[in-house]
Amino acid sequence: MAALPIPRFDEFYRYEPLTELLFAYSQACPNLVSVRSIGRSHEGREIWVLVLTNTATGADVDKPAFWLDGNIHAAELTASTTCLYYLHHLISGYGTPDEQGRQVTQLLDTRAIYMVPRLNPDGAELALADRPRHIRSSTRPYPYDEQPVEGLTPEDVDGDGRILSMRVPDPHGTYKKHADEPRLLVAREPGEFGGEYYRLLPEGFIKNHDGLTVTVNKDREGLDLNRNFPSEWRQEYKQVGAGPFPTSEPEVRAMVEFITTHPNIGAAISYHTHSGVILRPMGGHSDDDMIPEDLWAYKRFSALGEKHSGYPAISIWHDFKYHPKEVITGTQDWVYEHLGALFWVVELWSPNKEAGIEGYKWIDWYRDHSVEDDLKLLKWSDEQCGGKAHVDWTAFHHPQLGDVEIGGWDKMNYWRNPPPWLREREAARFPAWMNQIALSLPKLELLRTEVRALGPDTWRIRLAVANSGYLPAYVTKRALERKVVRGVMFEIHLPALDPTVSLVSGKERMEGPQLEGHGPKSSQQAFLPSRELTADRAVGEWVVRAPKGTRLALTASAERAGTVRTEVSLD
Repeated sequence: MAALPIPRFDEFYRYEPLTELLFAYSQACPNLVSVRSIGRSHEGREIWVLVLTNTATGADVDKPAFWLDGNIHAAELTASTTCLYYLHHLISGYGTPDEQGRQVTQLLDTRAIYMVPRLNPDGAELALADRPRHIRSSTRPYPYDEQPVEGLTPEDVDGDGRILSMRVPDPHGTYKKHADEPRLLVAREPGEFGGEYYRLLPEGFIKNHDGLTVTVNKDREGLDLNRNFPSEWRQEYKQVGAGPFPTSEPEVRAMVEFITTHPNIGAAISYHTHSGVILRPMGGHSDDDMIPEDLWAYKRFSALGEKHSGYPAISIWHDFKYHPKEVITGTQDWVYEHLGALFWVVELWSPNKEAGIEGYKWIDWYRDHSVEDDLKLLKWSDEQCGGKAHVDWTAFHHPQLGDVEIGGWDKMNYWRNPPPWLREREAARFPAWMNQIALSLPKLELLRTEVRALGPDTWRIRLAVANSGYLPAYVTKRALERKVVRGVMFEIHLPALDPTVSLVSGKERMEGPQLEGHGPKSSQQAFLPSRELTADRAVGEWVVRAPKGTRLALTASAERAGTVRTEVSLD
């Protein structure tokens, strides 16, 4: 067996080294890790999923499962790091005697993890290129395949591997130097005139510049893969980057096909950057429109996320809109609203919080905030980042604009992603929460089997099972409403072409009830306690005519709680 690899969490892996690392895990621990392709990207790269479970205790498809993915957006590379950190947490911890090891061992023995560290390999490669570009998602041109014929395209013009900003002296400019800190540009006051002002542009070249006007081109690659999911999909005029139709993009289609063909997935997290916040559904509707039992469950598990990570957990609809009049929909809407599985988006990393800015309102902060916040951020750059988060302005002769200065905030390496020495710290916030979610998933277990003779060749067979998980077998009420989960299914497997064995009563396959979990429905002090004290249990029963000594296989399964198999002997 190969040695367990040790990943670097302070660097971002390009596609080939990432692929080698994933396969190194499967070679080191083939009983716990396998690597499969769920499809190919627009440029033909395999999209890898890791299947993490102890195969000695059963196949992944027979166990309740938790899904996590990262890096659906091109430059949000810390999402991949967080997945890799969890991978190493699980595999290195399996079988160790401490409390964390016992938890991980229980998880991989009884559940399955499906992990896609990089859902968008093409976009990530472009973000990691020697001369990077920071597009939103896929590299496929959309909505048109045409190169721009005019305007500014953001790119690295001075060859330093960063895309920063250009400040151009202009009496009509929006910004001025801070009076005490000339590196920092701040907005002019209303009615202010007569000073030294600047126009701020993204770093890039300008095609067909007329000497006066500058427009910034939209990315030629205008897709946002997180807007391409089926639930509440809307056309471009309502939701930018959504693609020509739901799941039109191979990366999204691969994820959708995998999850729909793995109904054992009961909960999921998608990692993004940045804001330092946990987002819960719904995206398209308010909490008032949510099924109350599901909202209570979301709040309960979100509070655990806050406890473990230190990130606040908020509603997308109520607290995380790009614009008050806009609705954001994506993966979370499809996984919860279509499939009824629990789902969160985690926006990793907050430079604001790192700089000591408290009480900021995530997206609203980018529209308007105090100069004092900017000074705190500049101090953080100087003292904690060696002056690299905010790059000093450097003179540059631009081929279209003439003399400009290049500098400002390095958004790729210090805003969209934390600096290298803080990446592991951010990733380490989440394994305990993910473990707790996964171990709360419903889990079907065998209680007992009974065989009773009713005559010389007639037998009553009973198969009793229970849900040992915290969550109900259906996970959410939305799943019941959407009719995407059945009750526990009981099957008796009769030998083919054997006339001595026949079914007298019962069916070869029959549907039983939905199984509740052991999570409390109300407090111990409730006036009306639950009447269904054993709603976590179900029994399948058959009467069979067969010779004494016949062995019969029995199966019970629930899509999100797993499968149990057993045999009985008619004695």
